Amino acid sequence: MLFQNSSLFAFQTDTLTIHENETKLLTNKYFLELEENNPGYTIHDVINNKSFHPVKSLLPLLNYSKPVTWLKFVLRNKTTRAFVPITIGATVIDNFDLYFADGPNGHIIHLSSSVPYRDTKLIKQNNTFINSIIFPDSSRTFYLRIKSSASEVIPVEVNSANTFFKNADFENILVGGFMGIVLIMAIYNLVLYLTVSDRSYLYYVAYILLLGITQILVRGYGVSFFVSEKNLLNNYLIPISRVFFGYSVLLFAAEFLQLKSNLKRNIKYYYLLFAIYTFALLAVLFGRITFAYNLITLSAGIMAFTLLALGSVLYVKGFKPAKYFMIGWGLFFITMLISIARNRGLFIHTDFTQNIIIYSSVLQLVLFSISLAEKINFYRRQTAEIQTLSLTIARENERLITEQNILLETEVNARTQQLIEANADLSKTIEDLKSTQMKLVETEKMASLGQLTAGIAHEINNPINFVGSNVKPLRLDFLELFNLIDRYNAAGLSPNKDEMLIAAEQYREQIDLVFLKQEILSLLDGIEEGASRTTEIVQSLRTFSRTDELVLKPADLNTAVLNTLILLRSTIPYNIEIKTVLNKLPLLNCYPGKINQVLMNLINNSIQAIKSKKVNEHNYITITTTEFPEYISVKIDDTGIGMSTEVKQRIFEPFYTTKSVGEGTGLGLSIVFGIIEDHRGTITVNSEPGKGTSFTITLPKNLV
Repeated sequence: MLFQNSSLFAFQTDTLTIHENETKLLTNKYFLELEENNPGYTIHDVINNKSFHPVKSLLPLLNYSKPVTWLKFVLRNKTTRAFVPITIGATVIDNFDLYFADGPNGHIIHLSSSVPYRDTKLIKQNNTFINSIIFPDSSRTFYLRIKSSASEVIPVEVNSANTFFKNADFENILVGGFMGIVLIMAIYNLVLYLTVSDRSYLYYVAYILLLGITQILVRGYGVSFFVSEKNLLNNYLIPISRVFFGYSVLLFAAEFLQLKSNLKRNIKYYYLLFAIYTFALLAVLFGRITFAYNLITLSAGIMAFTLLALGSVLYVKGFKPAKYFMIGWGLFFITMLISIARNRGLFIHTDFTQNIIIYSSVLQLVLFSISLAEKINFYRRQTAEIQTLSLTIARENERLITEQNILLETEVNARTQQLIEANADLSKTIEDLKSTQMKLVETEKMASLGQLTAGIAHEINNPINFVGSNVKPLRLDFLELFNLIDRYNAAGLSPNKDEMLIAAEQYREQIDLVFLKQEILSLLDGIEEGASRTTEIVQSLRTFSRTDELVLKPADLNTAVLNTLILLRSTIPYNIEIKTVLNKLPLLNCYPGKINQVLMNLINNSIQAIKSKKVNEHNYITITTTEFPEYISVKIDDTGIGMSTEVKQRIFEPFYTTKSVGEGTGLGLSIVFGIIEDHRGTITVNSEPGKGTSFTITLPKNLV
């Protein structure tokens, strides 16, 4: 509660309420801001800070003087899920941390986007996101810390869970489609370069690939495809890729517009654009990341304006291929202005403005392809008649390649649809098999427990009878003790006090008070022992029969062995000695219920193997637990009838059994094998007919 109410706002903000199928931007209507002027603020410093204030910008804004900011807001969850995803769109974020209090004790929970989210069902990997924990129809105060080397607004979105996954699908489809276009265009123009030997196509291929790479990196996919360290990605890979993208644009434009011949003496001014990008590259290498980002943005704007002006001038002078080039760079310049205005908070942040670079890049690729084709046509009209045939062949090749690409895309789409349908059927089949397997495991467990029911009932009945037999003499002892107390009380209240005291003393000697005390304590010890044994049996039974959770929990294997032996105690004949060598073990991360089932099946098999012997002398079962550096082992040895090589090779097959009909299902060892595989462990068996059997289980310590 201290966390929730530690700093009452001097300024009032609205509670951000999120409903099903809803996404909302975290605008200045909902948050207050605190700049981290001195590095190293802790969450306790922030909670107790009175400097939170409203901001004029619609969205949180980071810049050179404010690379780190804290946001405080209240979120109400009106969805049916116990978590609300909070995301940051396609922008450069170094750190994204969320803090909140868990429960009335004020324990602070810290969630960070730097911890990778490994759920394979979650396709959305591009946006920085955190699943804020908040129960349905409740509200909670959150503190959000954002750090970025880039100077721009930070579009923080609060999503309902279903909208989050829908947006993730759309984002991945959008980026996947864009990268598909990039790859197709790159391959297509590379083929054209090999066909016509025009270096414009080669530079254009470099431009296309670097365009795709920069967009992939900016949208956060670099962590998945290139490097896992976010600081390395944001501080080096992204700005360096942007610099080389700028180089590719300048090289492509210079070659396409023939600037060396068209600008002549003024070409040196064009090279200044290379210098600006080089300064940005040096700033990255010397660790001036924020300055580098600002310089790259400035360079991109200057470059777009310069190329637009050059294209317009050359088109007016009669260089017709510059027409589509000019339109393309005009579109890019407008997109740059919108993007910069959006990043500075001057433009409203929407899905369209967030993805405008991708949309304009696709259109720009088309226009540049058209301008390249126009350039080819321009030079074709100026060539001699001797090249007419070659140009016609090139045109035909271009048509064939286009048709092949269309045909290939159609076939790929058809095949993709078939694979999607097949994958859906396969996923359903796998889910059905998993469900059946879980039911089979539980059925086998309950069957094993059913076989032990009579023995367990006998085990519980013995201590209960022992308790019952002690109750009656204990009652008689207490009645004698109460009678003695009554005699003393009566003597104290009677005029004939001395006579009654003498009578009470005689009665005391008659009942032998010392013996009575010893007998009462002895009877109570017996009752306590009976209750303890009953509790021990019930606890072991509950541990074994519970439904397994699909969550790993720390468990003591030695305790699991002892609990299993308690349940099997009634089924172990007097002539079988149980030897336990339980070495000291650390807690093991495992599925405790399943491990209990493994031990139950293996020990029970050993008991039955010994019972099957014709001569039962000197029989024993040894259970040994041992710790190794990487794993823990459990070894179960018995002096049973053993197994032949043929039987040993098949014991883990489902429904294979050597027992008579009605005595076994043949599923026990198959289920044991599956459980050990789920724990990424191993199980080995050594056995010879007449010499007993030894099972060795190894379980890794680092299972997560």
